[in-house]
Amino acid sequence: MAKKTATAKLKVPGVLAFERKLAPSDARMYSTTWALRDEKEQPLCLVEKSVRGTISNRLKTGKGDDPAKIDAGMKSPNLQKVDACSLPEEHDTLIVRFSLKVHSNLGDPTACNSADFRESLLSQVNAYLQETEAEELGKRYATNLANGRFLWRNRVGAEATEISVKVLAGTEDQTWEFDAMSVPLNDFDEDNPGIASLGQQIARTLRGDNDFLLLQVTAKVKAGSAQEVFPSQEIVQDAPSGKGSKSKFLYSVGGVAAMHSQKIGNAIRTIDTWYSEDAEKPIAVESYGAVTTEGKAYRDGSSAPHFYKLFDKWSIGQDVDEEQKHYLMAMLVRGGVFGQSEKEAS
Repeated sequence: MAKKTATAKLKVPGVLAFERKLAPSDARMYSTTWALRDEKEQPLCLVEKSVRGTISNRLKTGKGDDPAKIDAGMKSPNLQKVDACSLPEEHDTLIVRFSLKVHSNLGDPTACNSADFRESLLSQVNAYLQETEAEELGKRYATNLANGRFLWRNRVGAEATEISVKVLAGTEDQTWEFDAMSVPLNDFDEDNPGIASLGQQIARTLRGDNDFLLLQVTAKVKAGSAQEVFPSQEIVQDAPSGKGSKSKFLYSVGGVAAMHSQKIGNAIRTIDTWYSEDAEKPIAVESYGAVTTEGKAYRDGSSAPHFYKLFDKWSIGQDVDEEQKHYLMAMLVRGGVFGQSEKEAS
């Protein structure tokens, strides 16, 4: 077997990992009135309901054409217990609050077992940062804070939504206020001085001008008196099944209704419009552009290149399209384990 030399071709090593650079907390949920939204609030709690529903699922082949079987099914009650969460009758406003820490040292792997590869990768990252100063990424993350995308279903049908972003640590005190309903969800070219300023602070941290940046994000949503609101839903694999069993579990922290940090993070990183020249909407930054609610991978390697196809070239010094560099860097912000086995590399 020939000895490896210093001129051997670089390849992605077997050990390669990056920590995420955007770290949101869980988002707690509170209630108040729109008139007093800046003065007082109270925690929202989950309640358990026992409901009697009708049979509405698709029947097995053949049974759906038999009126007797349908009639028999309607006489069998669909008993179930579910978690629910609503504003009190005297309150019409939902408050959602979380913190977001932005870390620096973008592109520096937390684990890498090849010094040559690490040097090549950091060279590519530094070239990108010198060229763009991470401003495009910062602006897009700031836009998703300003438009309240992280509210998910709680944003739909709101009469008004205000977003406040406040610096807690990492740089000088500053606060930004946004009217979320006026900031588009599918366009990152909005000319908004507040978004530009917030985006610059995020970009400064990503490129290393700040060691870190800690933000507090507060959304105030005028939803309507006693209206239902939507914490994250839990997936309980060992939950009992059968009639009368609890079929829906919602998330809470210390007795306060909440949204998962993963769900908040997914919304903030929904900035990938580079998967298509005709992209009608952004998708979350993922290796294969997966959108689970659609059962589709937008970066399957045919219509758009997936992360590994791009990264394997770019990280060792080969060039890729300018827009795809933004995507690659957004994936490093996302973090993950990207090493490949010796069999894959050979």
